[in-house]
Amino acid sequence: MTQRKEDPAVTNFREYLRIPSVHPDVNYDDCVTFLKKQSDSLGLPYKIYYAVPKKPIFVITWAGKDPSLPAVLLNSHMDVVPVFPESWTHPPFAAEKDENGNIFARGSQDMKCVGIQYIEAVRRLKLKNVQLLRTLHLVFNPDEEIGGVDGMSKFVHMKEFRDLNVGFALDEGMASKADHFILFPGERSIWQIHVHCPGNPGHGSLLLSNTAGEKLRVVIDKFMDFRQNQKARLENDPNLTIGDVTTVNLTVIKGGVQTNVIPQEMVACFDVRLACDVDHDEFEKMVNGWCKEAGSDIKIEFEQKNPKIEVTKLDETNPWWIAFKKECDNMSFNLVHVTCPGATDARWLRQVGIPAFGFSPMNNTPVLLHDHDEYLNESVFLRGIDIYYNLLSAVGNVAP
Repeated sequence: MTQRKEDPAVTNFREYLRIPSVHPDVNYDDCVTFLKKQSDSLGLPYKIYYAVPKKPIFVITWAGKDPSLPAVLLNSHMDVVPVFPESWTHPPFAAEKDENGNIFARGSQDMKCVGIQYIEAVRRLKLKNVQLLRTLHLVFNPDEEIGGVDGMSKFVHMKEFRDLNVGFALDEGMASKADHFILFPGERSIWQIHVHCPGNPGHGSLLLSNTAGEKLRVVIDKFMDFRQNQKARLENDPNLTIGDVTTVNLTVIKGGVQTNVIPQEMVACFDVRLACDVDHDEFEKMVNGWCKEAGSDIKIEFEQKNPKIEVTKLDETNPWWIAFKKECDNMSFNLVHVTCPGATDARWLRQVGIPAFGFSPMNNTPVLLHDHDEYLNESVFLRGIDIYYNLLSAVGNVAP
């Protein structure tokens, strides 16, 4: 039997997946070499920016008919999360394709697929001699998987970013197990809180007062009671998704030197994702109240404390939404908009006032980002290129 020739876009995708741009301590050199080749193949210029040394921000630019108009930014990230190869049935950086067309690799869903789909959609537009009204910037960022602190977080405040004149952005979404597609117009605010509980140290055989452990117990109870309340809300209201509630998780407990010594301090670390409708000042006031109730001298330290960021509007006041939604309707697919349960680089864009949608054209696909045996089917990948072709034609031609 003659083997069907692989679509060049799929070959390109698999080549990108084979680059192990994996945390910790990512080396981006091979990604940059690959993207230079892509830029050359498109006949488009590129620039490389650095907010931090060794953390390249690679930008391919396709000038529009009117470069003075605010541009469209197509954002993706080059880095991927760590893997546990022993738990995979395929090598995580081999990009092997099985008989069903499933391509197994870390980054196949999150989010090297989208970066290549941008490239291939632009390639198709150029092959058809299309020129959009607005300029497109294809941006490949570092370190999104560890918060984007040395990538987009800093880039949006640089003159080089302002010179891109961005008016609207697309970034990553996530797969949908059902027939619909998911759109993220906003995301929750990350607060990572370390609660330091000091207390009287002493011998483990005693019943001292004002110990770190006693204070820690109260603090943990308060946070976990709040967590249970949010969990009940989610379970009892079918209209809510995980992004609509505030999640709280106890992730680290630190303290103690040996079993028979009462420690002078214990620390509880909580990962909190504040829902978009939460008043940040009121939430912080509540947490401070819990700590005061737990005992004296408790201190709060923030590892992360994201500000409240406006959700991108999905109404008639947003011309980007009008164009995006109209094209989705033209393609006859169901678009479900929910609050992103995690965090993406789009939050840094929204923080500086740029409307942004999180969207990855993957439906009827299991959600496998950060999971073992992450894969994307080649037919889903190729259809995604068709979808971006249409969407870029729409948002790239939004009238001024």
